[in-house]
Amino acid sequence: MSLAVSPLGWLLTGVAVAVVIVADLVAGRGRRPSPLQAGVWVGVYLTLAIGFGIGLGLVAGMDLAVQFFAGYLTEYSLSVDNLFVFGVVMTSFAVPASQQARVLLIGIAAALVLRGLFILAGAAAIDRFSATFYVFGAFLIFTAVQLVRHRGVQPDLARNPVLRLAARILPTTPDYHGGAWTVRVAGRRLLTPMAMVIVAIALCDVMFALDSIPAIFGLTQEPYLVFTANAFALMGLRQLYFLLGGLLDRLVYLSHGLALILAFIGVKLIAQAAHDSFPNVPQIPLWLSLTVIVTVLAITTIASLAASRRTRRRDPDGPASGIQPPAQPVP
Repeated sequence: MSLAVSPLGWLLTGVAVAVVIVADLVAGRGRRPSPLQAGVWVGVYLTLAIGFGIGLGLVAGMDLAVQFFAGYLTEYSLSVDNLFVFGVVMTSFAVPASQQARVLLIGIAAALVLRGLFILAGAAAIDRFSATFYVFGAFLIFTAVQLVRHRGVQPDLARNPVLRLAARILPTTPDYHGGAWTVRVAGRRLLTPMAMVIVAIALCDVMFALDSIPAIFGLTQEPYLVFTANAFALMGLRQLYFLLGGLLDRLVYLSHGLALILAFIGVKLIAQAAHDSFPNVPQIPLWLSLTVIVTVLAITTIASLAASRRTRRRDPDGPASGIQPPAQPVP
């Protein structure tokens, strides 16, 4: 069943997403939320996503609702993994605690725009080239292998060529000036480290989109569902960052679970593309995809928490390796 969304429907959806993001910014005023506030907002976003999926099922059919929930769960789980990288960015650039919430919100809003562009490009490629599914499938399997090979390895932002080039050619101050991106010093307009942080977050967003967009196109080819699943997954990411905090270091098997999910979707994409040319090749049904995603995430979470509990029993004073935001700037 195909989902026909009018231009007005797209416009209203975009406006609704923008309103929620602005409301989030105004309500938080760029401050780091308390655990209670973060939990409430995460609950609100989860409720909105579930309500949207149920409403979609009632209006357009349960098949499309299942596509949405499968895509949403996949994007949300990938977004949780992205929180590790956000933590690395915050620490590497010594972002003051007072500015972390604002940086995350700006970065997530930029991610939504970038993913929207990737969605349009992906949908156009699928319409024009039948081999796109083969490319997407192979890329997801490659990404899954890389996740396992490089698990636990933090990205080295100091070696990023874009950031190194920007630091060389752009006049930058060594100190933060609140949330300002630029400041005038001795008559010269200089960038602050905050501008470099936003560039780093944007680069991370592009990398995230390279695996998340092909993954969700393996579950649904409806651009509207791809966009809304990404929007709901990203909108609560800022609060989730502060809610989970030190808990993320306990999800030791998250990369393994995500790798398995990406590899499964990659195989599904290749099988779907092959089925179009060779009808005897079986397709992987959507209900099986949703079952695999939920099962893998549940097993990964339970196994991670159990392993972390055993580790803490053996070494209760061992160092944590999570992304808990520092209370003070890192020197």
